[in-house]
Amino acid sequence: MPGNSKRKGAVRKPGSKKGPLVGSGGRGRKALKGRGPTPKAVDRPYHPAAKRKAAQEQAAQSRPRSAAKASSGAKAGTAARTAKGAGDYVAGRNAVLEALRGGVPAVRLEIATGIDSDDRVREAMKLAADAAVPVGQASKLELDQRTGGANHQGVALKAAPYEYKTPADLLRLAEDAAQTPLIVALDQVTDPHNLGAVLRSAAAFGAHGVVIPTRRSAQMGPTAWKVSAGAAARVPVAKAPNLNRALQEYKQAGLFVVGLDAEGAADAADLDLAAGPVVLVVGSEGKGLARLTRQTCDLTVSIPMDGATESLNAAVAAGIVLYEVAKQRRSPNQRNFRP
Repeated sequence: MPGNSKRKGAVRKPGSKKGPLVGSGGRGRKALKGRGPTPKAVDRPYHPAAKRKAAQEQAAQSRPRSAAKASSGAKAGTAARTAKGAGDYVAGRNAVLEALRGGVPAVRLEIATGIDSDDRVREAMKLAADAAVPVGQASKLELDQRTGGANHQGVALKAAPYEYKTPADLLRLAEDAAQTPLIVALDQVTDPHNLGAVLRSAAAFGAHGVVIPTRRSAQMGPTAWKVSAGAAARVPVAKAPNLNRALQEYKQAGLFVVGLDAEGAADAADLDLAAGPVVLVVGSEGKGLARLTRQTCDLTVSIPMDGATESLNAAVAAGIVLYEVAKQRRSPNQRNFRP
């Protein structure tokens, strides 16, 4: 060893396989270096998380360019889970069967190859054939990618994209039918179950349509279709980029904007103007009406409740007030709307 070659044992005997000097001389220095931090799960090729990531990337690359652009727009603020112009998938044997029974507009029924068919699968295929919905096969991996990793059980239904109306379209529908307009607007209602239930009540009590905001609102999809029990096929849904602006335009057209609020100034049963052209604005169960929406309303009404109950579900509350409106419209004082 340099500088210490006189130390006992520093020099090995001639002919030694390890070399004349003691120590590695730097030959093993590389083996002593650490390998760095453990890679993330998604960066390890054989980890399940990495496989899921690869499947998602492959699915994203296989989508049409227009759908990819719409999807990026949804990340920027759109509350819809599906991209504009693209259908959504219903996954699972029970869910697919219920969707087909409920008349959800569908583009294609996909069955995984090699699955064990039971009564649900056979009935789903029959309902699809009766509704002229194409039935095709796909691998389980393809269904995993298309349904976002949902438990599809080998069966998935691609729903057709919903064709939204405009707020002005709803008014024209009432005018064409020579009826007094009755329109429901939803403010901050993000649960598609509530949207479907409101559509069902709207159909039952003669509403001409439902208006929803473009952002921060539940959208029409398989869940809303199923909950509506077919009412979504009879009651149109309109999208408003700005709900308050749409309400202002309704007011200019002669409609009375009534907000349903827990602290409303009037009782819903005493709504004297219900027989006239009305827009009923319903807020979410937790947040209620937004401040600007409440200010836009001509009147706010409430539903008297027992003190033990703080609030009602948005869809239930809408159904109650729609019933009161329909009851007043059946009275002899009912009048038709004339622009």
